[in-house]
Amino acid sequence: MEKLNLAERVKVLESRLGVSIARQDLAIEALTHKTYVNENPDLRLKDNQRLEFFGDAVVNLAVSDRLWKRYPDVPEGFLTKVRARLVHEEGLALVARRIPLGDLLLLGRGEDKYRGREKNSLLADAMEAVFGAVYLSSGMEPVLQLVDRFFAELIDDAASNLDKDYKTALGQLVHERLKMPPRYRVVSESGPEHSKIFEVEVIIGEEAFARATGRSKKEAEQAAARVTLDMLPQRLAQNTAAANGARPEGEPACAPPAAETPRDDTPA
Repeated sequence: MEKLNLAERVKVLESRLGVSIARQDLAIEALTHKTYVNENPDLRLKDNQRLEFFGDAVVNLAVSDRLWKRYPDVPEGFLTKVRARLVHEEGLALVARRIPLGDLLLLGRGEDKYRGREKNSLLADAMEAVFGAVYLSSGMEPVLQLVDRFFAELIDDAASNLDKDYKTALGQLVHERLKMPPRYRVVSESGPEHSKIFEVEVIIGEEAFARATGRSKKEAEQAAARVTLDMLPQRLAQNTAAANGARPEGEPACAPPAAETPRDDTPA
């Protein structure tokens, strides 16, 4: 890509991203490393450090938006962990390689010689700068398109890995909503000693929730926690409605006033 002029680099970048960048100057800035600026002062280019700073906030917001909508009932801790697995140096560098972005960067000769186009730190910074340039050129919608295109698989993988620990996710949700931990009770054990089946029940407060089985207590607890996670939001909504005075169907809006007890006004 060394022979491409600046305008051609922008066109290739737009093609790979699948979005247009209305401000060409910002696109060029996003691709420009400080070493290139230092070696080519006559070009009067800006390096991508300021855009990197801005783009960090943009990509965090865009990924948060997608996680917020995809997981409407999970606690903040879960969302934070998933986002942290995506928006960091290694994750951003992986996305940059998928575009690919490295061969479009404007690097100084020394940085280029020592394989700067392959460095995680350099690729991650440039990726954030590109997000910043896209946002400043065209707003949030194309940024969300980029997240949907290049982060979807990473979001699936990160969420899947966290989802496997259903007990932790349930504990976070229950603590956030009810300020108490869930408890797990072994309801039964069956089968021979070498191949037992455990049935476990989840209890929150004084209320029993889901039951599930597994070949170990841990496996049964995880299965029961998973089922409870699915049913808990609706159960909490029902309990909240009851606490706020929601009436069973057919019950009158209010009870008739009690008959007033006659007062005895006879002087003592």
